[in-house]
Amino acid sequence: MALKTPSQLRRGSVTNNRARLGKARTIPLPRDRRCKALQSVGALILTGARGEDVAQQITALVQRICRYRWVGIYKINRHDFVLIASTNGMHPAYPRFPLSQGLSAEAVERRATVVVPDVGKEPKFLPNFWTTKSEIIVPIVDDEHERVLGTIVAESGKLNAFRKADRDFLEGVARIIWRALG
Repeated sequence: MALKTPSQLRRGSVTNNRARLGKARTIPLPRDRRCKALQSVGALILTGARGEDVAQQITALVQRICRYRWVGIYKINRHDFVLIASTNGMHPAYPRFPLSQGLSAEAVERRATVVVPDVGKEPKFLPNFWTTKSEIIVPIVDDEHERVLGTIVAESGKLNAFRKADRDFLEGVARIIWRALG
């Protein structure tokens, strides 16, 4: 198979195998919204933006791209998780809670993403909204100092709402935004 020229790649299309038979056909490449969103988050961080305003922009972007019902960023402040950004103007029941409680505590302790397909079956779940059915919590880790700075939380009103693509995307966001929270 022949290599594609840079102009073919820039146009967002490739020619399929029929080209060898003289019947070339162009197939458009899918444009991944999540990839573009990660680029936008990275560009925002590269500008040197920091703090709650950036966190608010990021939660709004994540919600818009993934269509989650609610997205929040919690920052660790001494012995508590403190909500610094959230979407939809929805105020959770727990905007501040101890580091030892909830699924965020598990994500921080394990330094790993926690996906809960049915929060009704999870005893550690702190109900922020009574309509939440599933949740994903991703730790935000400072790679330079090897410490957890906070979590990204996304909630859904549907059971089993979060897939591998959601996990990969949110983990990508977490790997980028730690600089804005540090």
